[in-house]
Amino acid sequence: MGKYIVEGQARLQGELRVQGSKNAALPILAATLLTPHSVVHNCPNLSDIGAASNILEYLGCRCSLEEGTMTVDTAGCCRDDIPDNLMREMRSSIVFLGAIIARCARARISMPGGCELGPRPIDMHLSGLKKLGVSIRDDYGYLDCRAEHGLHGAKISLPFPSVGATENIMIAASVARGDTEIHNAAREPEIYDLAAFLCACGGKVQIDSSGTVYVSGVEQLQSCEHTVIPDRIVAATWLSCAAITGSRLHLYDVEPQHLTACIPMFEEAGCELRAGESTLDIVSPRRLLPLRMVRTMPYPGFPTDAQAPFMAMCALSSGTSVFVENIFENRYKHAGELCRMGANIKVEGRVAVVQGVPLLHGAKVECTDLRGGASLVVAALAAQGDSEISEIRHVERGYEDLEGNLRSLGAKIKKVEKSGDIC
Repeated sequence: MGKYIVEGQARLQGELRVQGSKNAALPILAATLLTPHSVVHNCPNLSDIGAASNILEYLGCRCSLEEGTMTVDTAGCCRDDIPDNLMREMRSSIVFLGAIIARCARARISMPGGCELGPRPIDMHLSGLKKLGVSIRDDYGYLDCRAEHGLHGAKISLPFPSVGATENIMIAASVARGDTEIHNAAREPEIYDLAAFLCACGGKVQIDSSGTVYVSGVEQLQSCEHTVIPDRIVAATWLSCAAITGSRLHLYDVEPQHLTACIPMFEEAGCELRAGESTLDIVSPRRLLPLRMVRTMPYPGFPTDAQAPFMAMCALSSGTSVFVENIFENRYKHAGELCRMGANIKVEGRVAVVQGVPLLHGAKVECTDLRGGASLVVAALAAQGDSEISEIRHVERGYEDLEGNLRSLGAKIKKVEKSGDIC
């Protein structure tokens, strides 16, 4: 099991390319099941992508990832189930359900795994698929799903704009008979990227100005090539690293429009940002100003995935910042680990109050989840002394070569494997 050793208080400077979006790539890889052959460019090399590839290969597909391009050949697909060990590797594995049913008219999967962020029910996924003609039976922790008469279009209104449920329904509806409407659908950029992939495969998907998704089913999807959008959460994390260390940073291959909820927060903290067509520059002050209120909301609101890196950033601000987590109930686990480094954070239910301190110090801390782990790296970069960050498998689910990227900017960080070898 690897860990990061970080020597803090190094000023960062340079440029980074923003990797492809994990949260866009995963549903697209699931949707490749409905195509004969797909080539997905800008696919990040992450453990979650590896988990998706393992699922595809178990189903009988052939997958290869070379230099950011994932190739999927589904000619040998012969299974309609996903075993428990593969489902437990990541929460996003549930997005394969709609694709398997659409291809095989049946599916048997166990409940998904992933980060423990509190209840994330899949009821909306199942309810939407039922309206498309799927019968679902809970068989002692497994879901036994069948579409004996095929999938058909339906009008579906989601009680909450769930990203995963929207994606599952879109994928299944793309080859269902008739038309499907998804009201109160998620509006994240990753939804639009999935729509672009389905359309590139010959699907018929439209999203109107209100965010309602319209899908006209086609008989089958065709082979295609697609390039995944940049990862907005990774971009926000790199900006947080620059902000907390009082540094300058140039990001390229980024989509500034996807960061419209984050950029004003950096500016409120005293940073200067300049956006180009696919670039973003940040110049940070020596000490950050506090953020009055950060409320996580569905897109286009402030993303819950950026909450943890921003909390680390605010730990060294010159005043009090308040966070309100409206998406997940249990997303403040990293707060306790930040306090081990000297942060002053009080959590009460969905509210966290961060009183900025003049100095953080290095400590032994443990990643609690993907974004919480990233927040510990952000804090360690600015802390006095050395930090040891364990359980980095969580971070590797979403950040490609995190230590290498940070070292290229002048950070003093190394990855140490269980054997003690330095990478």
